Amino acid sequence: MKHLIEFIESKNIKDTTIYQHLKSTEQEAKILQYVCRRYVKGIEEIAVLDILQDNFKSKGYNYLKYLSIIKNLIDMGWLVQISFGEVQNHEVLELEILNSSISPSISLIHLLQKGSLEILLPDIKPYIDHLEYLQDQFNVIDLLYQVSTSKNIFSNSSLGLGRVKNKLTILTQRIEEKLKITTETIIVEEFFKEKGLDEREQIIFLALLKEEYSGGEGKFRDMNTLIELISLDEYEKIRNRSLLEDGSKLLSQDIIDYEEILNMFGGISRSFYLQDEMLQQIIQPNKKKKSIKLKLDKLVEEQELFEYLKPTTDLSDVVLHPKTREVLNTIIKQVDKDVFAKLKAWGLKDKRKGIDARIIFYGHPGTGKTMTAVSLAKTLKRPVLSFDCSKILSMYVGESEKNVRKIFDDFKTLSKKAKVDPILLLNEADQFLSSRTEGSGSSADKMHNQMQNIFLEQIEKFEGILIATTNLLENIDKAFSRRFNYKIEFKKPSKRERKRLWHFMLPENADYEEELDVSELAKHELTGGQINLIIRNTAYMVAVRDESVFTLKDFLGEIEKELGTSFENEGKSMGFRV
Repeated sequence: MKHLIEFIESKNIKDTTIYQHLKSTEQEAKILQYVCRRYVKGIEEIAVLDILQDNFKSKGYNYLKYLSIIKNLIDMGWLVQISFGEVQNHEVLELEILNSSISPSISLIHLLQKGSLEILLPDIKPYIDHLEYLQDQFNVIDLLYQVSTSKNIFSNSSLGLGRVKNKLTILTQRIEEKLKITTETIIVEEFFKEKGLDEREQIIFLALLKEEYSGGEGKFRDMNTLIELISLDEYEKIRNRSLLEDGSKLLSQDIIDYEEILNMFGGISRSFYLQDEMLQQIIQPNKKKKSIKLKLDKLVEEQELFEYLKPTTDLSDVVLHPKTREVLNTIIKQVDKDVFAKLKAWGLKDKRKGIDARIIFYGHPGTGKTMTAVSLAKTLKRPVLSFDCSKILSMYVGESEKNVRKIFDDFKTLSKKAKVDPILLLNEADQFLSSRTEGSGSSADKMHNQMQNIFLEQIEKFEGILIATTNLLENIDKAFSRRFNYKIEFKKPSKRERKRLWHFMLPENADYEEELDVSELAKHELTGGQINLIIRNTAYMVAVRDESVFTLKDFLGEIEKELGTSFENEGKSMGFRV
């Protein structure tokens, strides 16, 4: 206890061992001396007002000007404010501490006990392997997390922000020094150089790698937590969000990826993770992968069965009936880890974490069935493999049954090669889903029934997301109806929804006459596909004029043409199908 006794008994405080470590003024040190004298006499909490009145004899209220000294000592981490209210996430003002009490901090007590705050570190030795290196880096991540979670409440905490930052600086310097004398290849450092990652990107990568090694889905996957690790203030938080946005280096180079999960408040949060290839390089650097991941779109180019659809809109861009949106949100929530855990516990899910859903979208042409399917894929970060079911009947008798099985076999093959889970979209699936023919012995009917039996069998075994679109639901065979988890109707839009569609689809940068009222356009009963077609046709007509201004008359003329030449009665799809 010699350092403590020397400090509280000294008449010349500058000569004490403790003073050089305080980094304070002589006046501030004397206040600490006063607090420590009271502390060793059993007075742990001291009123700030008593400190001021005992140490600064002055007339009236002049002692208030010395509040800044107490405030500085709290900010430096030598004193702790004893607060009976809630911790405030703002900078504590001087007057806020006037009627509170203070106590020596753990840092001050440690200094008085040891006579120094210096950390005794082992000799610097080279890293033996990348695991030893990663342990140090993971400790850095933990310290950064302490800083990020504590910086708003340090004025009421016994931990000094400066002390944690000091540990962080020392550890970071030691990592650099150890790397300089390490001859072994540290795969993570080589990876950083290869990818050209800056310090902030390296921290994000290491935090996600720490999660992988710990085997959890914890705090460092959250977007806000990752941004906090690399940001000093609110401005940096805003600026650093770009590092985790689509198009950033980490995402565009397929180093990391994310899942979008609906949270309990109805919003969508992002959970980040390292891509399998990146993880493979770090965890098992000497093990070669058995298979090479190929891009799905390139694989599709080599075959003629499927069309690759790259989603450009998500569900927030689609005008949907509230009930339809509710059902789709229920499907999306299957990716939530808590929902999956419940389904697994109930015996409704196995180890597969992906969504399992067989869906029928039915309704009039142009009501947004295909667009919604593709937008759902965008929300789930999935590609789409689309198949036009009318192609099946173009084959000669005896081959259609083989082609039904080929749809599903080829889909599985492409998914496996690309190591992705695309959505299978079966457009115009009426012929597959319609009631089977009974009592007819024709070869065509036998082929049709056999084709449907195979289709039924394949749907039963299908894993993942399958969406079939059809115009009519009443003709669907009951055996098929039972195999689909969800049957979602796409009705013609209401006037309110038509108004939203008009506003959404009208060219943003075009000129319109002042008299143009979208409400007038929304009166006409049109589907989204018809509205899209009308806007396009009107735009082609207006664009050739010298004065290219859209008028109400222009749109009404195209609406009249569209409604007057509808082929719906003949069963033909009308306008632009979305």
